[in-house]
Amino acid sequence: MNIGLDDRPPWPALLLYGLQWWVVTLPCVVVSGAVVAGLHYADWADRVWYLQKLFAASGLISLAQVTLGHRLPLVIGPATVLMVGLVASQGAPIGALYSAMALGGALMAIMGFANRLAALRRFFTPRIVAVILVLIAFTLSPVIIGLILGESRPGPSLALALILILALVPLNEALKGSLKSLTVPLGLVVGTIAYRLWLGAPAEPIIATAPVADPARSLFLADPALQAGPILAFIFCFLALTVNELGSVEAVGRMISAPGMDGRVRRGVGVTGLGSVLSGLLGVIGPVDFSLSAGLIAATKCAARLTFIPAGLALLACAFAPGFIALLVAIPKPIMGAVLLYSMVSQLAGGLSMLVSDRAIANYAQGVTVALPLLVGLLIAFAPPHAFQPFPAILRPIIANGFVMGAILVVLLEHVILRPSRPPADSPGPGPGEK
Repeated sequence: MNIGLDDRPPWPALLLYGLQWWVVTLPCVVVSGAVVAGLHYADWADRVWYLQKLFAASGLISLAQVTLGHRLPLVIGPATVLMVGLVASQGAPIGALYSAMALGGALMAIMGFANRLAALRRFFTPRIVAVILVLIAFTLSPVIIGLILGESRPGPSLALALILILALVPLNEALKGSLKSLTVPLGLVVGTIAYRLWLGAPAEPIIATAPVADPARSLFLADPALQAGPILAFIFCFLALTVNELGSVEAVGRMISAPGMDGRVRRGVGVTGLGSVLSGLLGVIGPVDFSLSAGLIAATKCAARLTFIPAGLALLACAFAPGFIALLVAIPKPIMGAVLLYSMVSQLAGGLSMLVSDRAIANYAQGVTVALPLLVGLLIAFAPPHAFQPFPAILRPIIANGFVMGAILVVLLEHVILRPSRPPADSPGPGPGEK
């Protein structure tokens, strides 16, 4: 590394690297935030207000991580697994969903700060982690379809989305080093321009300002409520989120040989949990650290965590620029859907790669452990809402959640139903380093 973890680059370099991290974080916040805000609110200004709060939370949590948490150069943004929880639990009141998120974040913070992560690592085998990665992509498919085909001209919208996706894949391969971080921002900009030229202006006007001081728009969650169904559903989401956070912190920390990794992991998981508490109280989607930071660090040879301070401050500044956020919210839904689909392709590829690299499917039983949860999760994700009405209200947020049901199934199959038989008591078992 040319610039180490605790080094302070010269001011021009510090600001430029900070701008780079801000550009990388921006589409993560915009795409996830705009999708969830569109599900919650029909009013244009309410969606802008949601994004303002999300930018503020992302900026504050990013600053907390690099100064008090894991103290590593890690991009932070809305957690896809929590977006799945919100999308799949749309029948529940908004207040109950975000209250469950805040409670799940508190449990995650306790696990991190109390150093109760070792058992979780053993529990989440490579097969379970891979299935969870694929489940996230599968169970977001209905949302992606709604974004791309929900416009008045679904045929041209689908064609444009497919063209954009097919352009992003070779573009990402062609761009080298830190330039890869421009793939998604370029996709959003070029896709929006192409949409305007081909299909015209959006049905909703772009507003220049949002009424931040409007008392009807509370800063904090207006109607908190604790309901057993959403709480149980989000517990599974937060277990997956904790594993995701562990992997991201350890991947980047080991890559740059950061000292004191055990403490960094504990603090990183704890601060991310507290970030979800804050996000739940604000009524926005909670955060996670992204391991994509590793690629940019390798390309730029800069691992300085201080470069995230200007990036975090820039995210905070966005929260006070409703006109700028209104422009971001005005990105056409089919373009949002195409970019989200591109992101889910990466998620799906990561899960499949893990199955191959860890040799997670070596026989029929292990194949069933992977295949059954994925198909059940996909079936539930596309099932009509009325299919779940006969179930008790307390169970509906769990049974109607394809991600949660898939996660429950893979855990049962892996650790109970199809659990590999243990060697006899007199068997010496595998030696060190053997599987």
